[in-house]
Order: sequence, then structure tokens, then C-alpha cells
Amino acid sequence: MRNRKGLIGAVVVTALLALYVWAIVGRAAALMGTGEPAGIAIGIGVLLIPLLVIGLIAWEFWLAFTVQRMADELAAAGELPVDDLPRSPGGRIDRAAADAAFEEHRARAEEHPDDWRSWYHVAFAYDASGDRKRARAMLRKAAGMYRTERKASR
Repeated sequence: MRNRKGLIGAVVVTALLALYVWAIVGRAAALMGTGEPAGIAIGIGVLLIPLLVIGLIAWEFWLAFTVQRMADELAAAGELPVDDLPRSPGGRIDRAAADAAFEEHRARAEEHPDDWRSWYHVAFAYDASGDRKRARAMLRKAAGMYRTERKASR
């Protein structure tokens, strides 16, 4: 149920963005309809920003759906990462344990560089270590490899 709440929240925020874009498109059309070069230029500029945002949100949804398919496949195979790292009384993951687990997953990924599963595990090891930026980069890499593998198997 937790995943559905997150999905519902993402859809609601996306719907609100759609309302915003609809309002902006009206303003952009009005500016471009003036026939003035400055109005046309500003109208185009006003229109490009929401279109860029929509493209980025679509890209994130695509990544999220791919990562969920990957997680489902790993769960079915009993290979889903398990969060069993020791924690402090405050709930923080023990940094030394996270770093040791990371090294284990990194070594596996280097042994199997074409296996999306190993990069998926590296992503979650980065996340446990607190490096969210690299975790997302590794998820993107794993997702790209996963999509390529699925296309090749069709």
C-alpha cells in the first residue's frame, strides 16, 4: 500500500503541474498572438520552461516504472537487496558497515559489468552509504541495461 500512496502523490502533483501548464500555455498564446516580436519571443520562452519540466517528469516516471519492474524481477528471484545493515539508536546506518557492503557490491559489478542486477545492488549500496546522487546514477545505468536486455530478449 505504501508504494500506491507514493504513486498517488506523484500523480496528484503531476495533475497540478498539468493545470499550471494549461494556464501558462494560455498566457504564452496570448503573448505570441500580439504579433509583436518581443511578445512572440517572451511567449515562446514562457512555453519552453513548462515543456522542459514535463519532459523531465516523464523521464523520472519512466525511470521509476523501470526500477519497479527491476525490483519485481529481483524479488521473484529472491535477489532483492535487503536492508540489514546495523544502525545507531537514532536509526542511522553504520557508515563502516555500509562502506564494507558497498565494496562487496562494487566488486561484483566489476566482475559482471554487463549485468544490470549488479549495478542495481551498487545503487542501493550507494544509497545506504548516503550518496544519493551516485545511487540515482547507478539506477539509471542499471535501468538502461535492463531495457536493453529486455529488447534483446524479444
